[in-house]
Amino acid sequence: MSWTDDRVETLRRMWTDGASASQIAKELGGVTRNAVIGKVHRLGLSNRTAEAAAPPAATEAPAEAAPVAEAMARPEAAPAPAPEPEPEPVAEPVVPIVPQRRPVFTAGQPLPPQPSPNEINPEALATMREVEKSARKLSLMELTERTCKWPIGDPATDAFWFCGLPVQPGKPYCEAHANVACQPMSARRDRRR
Repeated sequence: MSWTDDRVETLRRMWTDGASASQIAKELGGVTRNAVIGKVHRLGLSNRTAEAAAPPAATEAPAEAAPVAEAMARPEAAPAPAPEPEPEPVAEPVVPIVPQRRPVFTAGQPLPPQPSPNEINPEALATMREVEKSARKLSLMELTERTCKWPIGDPATDAFWFCGLPVQPGKPYCEAHANVACQPMSARRDRRR
């Protein structure tokens, strides 16, 4: 859809007549309400809220003019007294709102330190350290699918090696390292409490 001169003229006419963007879109066909609103803004058409407020004010003016015309028609009528000036409103002092602080109460004794959920079971750690003393100390090239692949030491040094003991079925580690790496969900849940 393109905005031809005829379509733009129809949009301008309907917009000034007070039609909604949806009504204009329906009349033009093949265009959305949002496209109409966008085109209205691009064309710089005035906002109708000011224009919508102006016609009621224009209709009130003749209503006020009627009493004036009647007063002029009756020359013997006395002029209306001038309205008394209204007193100026007194500004109330501004009182700043200060939030009230609530006292902080401690409830009972502090909780004992609890182990982190990532903390390893101490018994499993002790068993793992004993097993590492009897490990085969394999290099990366010596690992097979039947050897424990638990890394030991710092990989940046020559003192780095893998456990190498026989693995548990379905796991990449020996029994001691599998107990550390694969902890049952209930044990982790209990430590969090």
